[in-house]
Amino acid sequence: MTDTHNTRPLPLQGIRVLDVSQVMAGPFACMLLADLGADVIKVEPPGTGDQTRGAMGFKMKGPDSMGFLNMNRNKRSLALDLKSNEGREFFYELARTADVIVENYRPGVVQRLEIDYETIRQINPKIVYVSISGFGQSGPWASRPGFDLMAQAMSGVMSVTGYPGEKPVKAGVPVADIGCALFATYGLLAAYIGAQKTGQGQHIDASLFDSAMAFSIWDMSEYWGTGKPPTPLGTSNKMSAPYQAVKARDGYFVMGATNQKLWAKLCALIERPDLQEHPDFATVALRLKNRETLIEVIEAEFVKQDSAEWVERMLAAGIPAGPILSYPEAFEGEHGTHRRMCMEIDHPLEGKVKNIGFPVKMLGTPQQVRRHPPLLGEHTEEIMAEVRTQAVA
Repeated sequence: MTDTHNTRPLPLQGIRVLDVSQVMAGPFACMLLADLGADVIKVEPPGTGDQTRGAMGFKMKGPDSMGFLNMNRNKRSLALDLKSNEGREFFYELARTADVIVENYRPGVVQRLEIDYETIRQINPKIVYVSISGFGQSGPWASRPGFDLMAQAMSGVMSVTGYPGEKPVKAGVPVADIGCALFATYGLLAAYIGAQKTGQGQHIDASLFDSAMAFSIWDMSEYWGTGKPPTPLGTSNKMSAPYQAVKARDGYFVMGATNQKLWAKLCALIERPDLQEHPDFATVALRLKNRETLIEVIEAEFVKQDSAEWVERMLAAGIPAGPILSYPEAFEGEHGTHRRMCMEIDHPLEGKVKNIGFPVKMLGTPQQVRRHPPLLGEHTEEIMAEVRTQAVA
């Protein structure tokens, strides 16, 4: 599972991360760190472990779900009862050896468990302590339970998703969860670099709510600029038109003629040069104002050929376009395959198990799969022996 061609150490080698989180945002952030070489120790409740181990409603060969297997590679698992005095004391010993702690309990829980930032920093002043929650560590909603769905709804994301006048729709992927994982990773790496210079770590407050709101750049720019709350636009875009899914003879494809040069190319391609200077479509502003009529006009041309033909012709003309693929088509297609977005890793119970590939490519120090997603408590004795050896030394 290791890339034997890479002789340089991975960039996060030597950094120890305690993953005291479950489900998605925390585990995903910690997996990104583990892929880059960090020693990530997943601290889990004995007996049950991360609740994602039993999620998804279908069984694999072993007890762990495919979702767990896709968010926890390259980690070691330590089964530890943080509610017991013995478990808590060992966690303190472990925290002395750590650089980063990531937790996603509801605000207030780590204080009751006595593993909160203020407690840990007395033990290890350089610790970078990341708290991930639904709505943040402060504010009127801080104590609420929060998942991706609630964050999308309460951040405004769902208000601009879907089509006007239809039932509420969430984004098809967990944008608040994954967004929070990425923002938390950005924050903790910055804090870690700072701690190397100052000797002082810090507490990072990352929330699904804030992260989802951070994606609203175009929407809030429109609101602050016009005073009009943004609304759903389906697949179209508030900045330019045509830029959306359009209907061909056999189905839909996506395309974008986002400026005057591309608009002229599109008019020539569909053999409608009259549209280029049409009083309703001559400028970006006019095309946005008359978007619905515009799409009807150009779709009348698109339905004369199949989507694949239009995509090929548009790309040849220099107009951005593409098919609408299912996930299997995207992952198993020639480009997804070339980008290695599906990889197989070895697992002691599952045999070969598929994982989503590395989302960015470190060309000088490529990420590596060094460890399979751990079985619950698989490394408990190993980690305890390490910590006690370090304490004696």
